[in-house]
Amino acid sequence: MKGQNKLFFAIIIALIIGVVIGGIVNLKYPENAPAFSKNIKLLGTVFIRLVQMIIAPLVFTTLVVGIAKMSDVKMIGRVGTKAMLWFITASLVSLFIGLILVNWLEPGHVTKLPIQDASSASELVNSSKGFSMEDFVNHIIPKSLFEAFAQNEVLQIVVFSVMFGIALANMGEEYAKPIVKAFDICAHAILKMVGYIMWFAPLGVLGAIAAVVATNGFEIFKVYAIYLRDFFFALGILWLVLCLVGYLILGNRLFELLRRIKAPLLIAFSTTSSEAVFPKLVEELERFGCNNRIVSFILPLGYSFNLDGSMMYMTFASIFIAQIYGIDMTIGQQITMLLVLMLTSKGIAGVPRASLVIIVATCTMFGIPPEGIALILPIDHFCDMGRSMTNVLGNALATSAVSKWEGQLESHGGDM
Repeated sequence: MKGQNKLFFAIIIALIIGVVIGGIVNLKYPENAPAFSKNIKLLGTVFIRLVQMIIAPLVFTTLVVGIAKMSDVKMIGRVGTKAMLWFITASLVSLFIGLILVNWLEPGHVTKLPIQDASSASELVNSSKGFSMEDFVNHIIPKSLFEAFAQNEVLQIVVFSVMFGIALANMGEEYAKPIVKAFDICAHAILKMVGYIMWFAPLGVLGAIAAVVATNGFEIFKVYAIYLRDFFFALGILWLVLCLVGYLILGNRLFELLRRIKAPLLIAFSTTSSEAVFPKLVEELERFGCNNRIVSFILPLGYSFNLDGSMMYMTFASIFIAQIYGIDMTIGQQITMLLVLMLTSKGIAGVPRASLVIIVATCTMFGIPPEGIALILPIDHFCDMGRSMTNVLGNALATSAVSKWEGQLESHGGDM
């Protein structure tokens, strides 16, 4: 735990230094801000790419081993069903919280901002095609495992891994044992790499924060104060609901879980990438006492189907854009939008800036000017901090809850 605390404080210090450096560049050397941002952002790029490098092999090996070790195929079905029920319920609750609070707080009615960054908005508008069943199927089912690995398509890797794991489980323990053992060793080796890579996190945090502050300055916090205030209030309500449900299931151990995942939460908040903490989250959940087979099975699924922060943000941002343009949507239209977001979000998980692409597609579908996405682009980085951290919390709770329901949550996780 000492090493984890050192990492936690190193990230906090890097966060502060990043804000200070970015602020100095923005105030003293504004003409150099674009070049500075571009260069210092490379620190964050190095960290994210190091993590992305191990995501595909880690998901593949841990999921295959987790399922293959569940020689009882009924258990796979039981655990999977419980996980999907949690995911669907959590997604609907998150979407509804976003919908209710954006209608109550009405940030779009009190904030009249000029449209900025239209070129970025145009890019997103042009790149989004709206919801298509064909795209949905193509995104889920891989035509090549190697292509899925190369593109880091987590959902496609999950589909192949589940089928491969079930096949190994049905071949008989003796026959499949050598392959399962080899994958198990690979998974442990990759987890060992996690420890090395995580020490790049403070540099990544420093680079990402310094870049955004140098470009936008401190004024960005004032200009979008209302939107950010309302969004983070809504996020706080979602956290309250998630933690309340977590407490009902885990009892006082919820607080131990939150202590365990504080570093992953902070890294997700700072780097705006819940994917970046996947390997560390696997490690911490196993230390907490979750069964490693359940962690290996549920967590990769959660990263595709259980993005609570992103779900809430999508309803919040879509209705906000409608409010800005003075478009009044009926309750029926808003409920329809919620269900559309529920479907489209599952087919685009893992795509960079996925939430924004989905919002653009949804706005187009409901007659809201999609160019309105430009209003939230400048502060999307800050919103992404909150939703990435919430995605991590939601997946940690889902994995812990299913482990508890299966009677496979140890009283005390080991401090490996």
